[in-house]
Amino acid sequence: MQNITFKTVSSQYLPEIIPLMQKFTNNKFSDAVLTQRFSEMFSQNYECVGVFDAESLIGICGLWFSTRHYIGKSVEVDHVYIDDLYRNKGLGKQLFNWIYAYAKAKGCEGAELNTYVQNYASHKFYYNEGFEILGYHFLKKI
Repeated sequence: MQNITFKTVSSQYLPEIIPLMQKFTNNKFSDAVLTQRFSEMFSQNYECVGVFDAESLIGICGLWFSTRHYIGKSVEVDHVYIDDLYRNKGLGKQLFNWIYAYAKAKGCEGAELNTYVQNYASHKFYYNEGFEILGYHFLKKI
C-alpha cells in the first residue's frame, strides 16, 4: 500500500467512479442515472477526490463547498467509499487528513457530513475524527 495517493478527479473518471458508486449504493440506481447525476454534480459546487493504488481508482469521496451561517465557509464530505479490499488499513484517516488540508487551503473553516443511521462503523470513525452530531438530516421527495 505504498502507492496510495489522493487527488481530485474530473468527470472524465466517470467510467471508474460509477462502479464504485454502485457498490456504495448497493446497485440502487442504474449506471445511466448515476452518470447523469454525477455529470450534473460536476457542473455545480462539487469536486470528487479519488483514492488511488498506483493507477487504480480504489476509493472516492465527494466534496461540496459552500458558506453557511452556522459554520462559515465549509466542505461537506459526501459518499465516502473505499473498496472492500482496502478497508481497515488506515486509508480513511489518511483520506480525511488530505481533505482537511485541501479544504483549509481553499479557505474552509469547517467540515460537515451526513451518514446513514444504520451505518454504525461510520459513526465510530466520524466520532474518532472529531465530528459531533448537531442535528438530523431530513429528506422528502417532491
